[in-house]
Amino acid sequence: MKKPLIVQKFGGTSVGSVENIQKVAKHIIEAKDDGNQVLVVVSAMAGETNRLVDLAQQIDSVPNARELDVLLSAGEQISMALLAMTLNKLGYAARSLTGGQAKIVTDEKHNNATIEDIDTQGIRTLLDQEQIVIVAGFQGVNRNGDITTLGRGGSDTTAVTLAGYLGARECQIFTDVDGIYTCDPKIVHQAKKLSTIDFLSMEEMAKRGAKVLHLPSVKYAQKHNVPLRVLSTFKNSSKGSFVTGQQAPDGICGIALQDEMQLIEIDSTLIASLLAQCHMLGIAIWNTIESKNTTQFVVKYADYIKLKLTLSEKEHTASLVNLITVVGSMKEVSEDKIRAILSENGVKIIFYTLNIRSFTVAIRPEEVDKVANILHDIYIDSAVVIER
Repeated sequence: MKKPLIVQKFGGTSVGSVENIQKVAKHIIEAKDDGNQVLVVVSAMAGETNRLVDLAQQIDSVPNARELDVLLSAGEQISMALLAMTLNKLGYAARSLTGGQAKIVTDEKHNNATIEDIDTQGIRTLLDQEQIVIVAGFQGVNRNGDITTLGRGGSDTTAVTLAGYLGARECQIFTDVDGIYTCDPKIVHQAKKLSTIDFLSMEEMAKRGAKVLHLPSVKYAQKHNVPLRVLSTFKNSSKGSFVTGQQAPDGICGIALQDEMQLIEIDSTLIASLLAQCHMLGIAIWNTIESKNTTQFVVKYADYIKLKLTLSEKEHTASLVNLITVVGSMKEVSEDKIRAILSENGVKIIFYTLNIRSFTVAIRPEEVDKVANILHDIYIDSAVVIER
């Protein structure tokens, strides 16, 4: 009988040093010794992608997108080779593959590509030969053979998509935290770990800035019903958090944070052409606020750098903001209550938006810790956290 397949993904902190890579190898060997086929996806070592981006920007503040992908793809290749060396030395046959060697085909969009297809025949052959297959995350090739990358956090999407194509029993995402929390525990010390969370709530958390999972990976897992678990590389006893279920129950599931955002105000008559420019550059608009003569919109700061030349004299004002979002059923959320409580605590809300699954406030970056703890206290600590 064919052995079940486990896909394991290890993030940058997990492979951030030779010592940590040896810890990663133990997780892989444990899964292999339990009678599974094992496919591993790795990120670049912690800080490596930022180092490579910095090198590129020393040459050009807005680097050529194709060449930037060629450069950034090197980070994951370092990790995969070191891990394969470690496993082979420990007596376990392992083979590393780049995105191109793994036959991961993407669209043409450099720096933020989407996986379109994976030819898994070569991977299946290696797995059937009892080899541990290690794939570089975050990358693929387009149909012209050019290297592409999937955007920050894209290794999650590589792992989940491979798990779906290969019919894995489970896709395990290993990080430096032991699961999915109701908020970033580094900011909200009372944040609670969720044993389970449904796909819809997890998607909204990821969409609103929670960095534990890459948004496209959650969407793919939901669409193809890929069993998804978030675990810690450094806590062997933890079962982590399981993402499952297609129905979102009532209640609040968490507080999501998004930093380094830029709020830009321009003349309303110019917004249509600017939105077209954003579409051409692949820049996501997070929020748009209309007023009488001007329009405000929010983009990531890195995208704002790309837009600066286009904005030129069109730009009225630009300022850094952070977004904090209450995620879950909005039945119990009162925008008047949130505004009143934050005002009482001396917090100025720059703007807010409300939809069926989230309430977002934009604030000054220096107020993030205070606001996150206030909202967590209101909607998490004083209520029952939703879990399936």
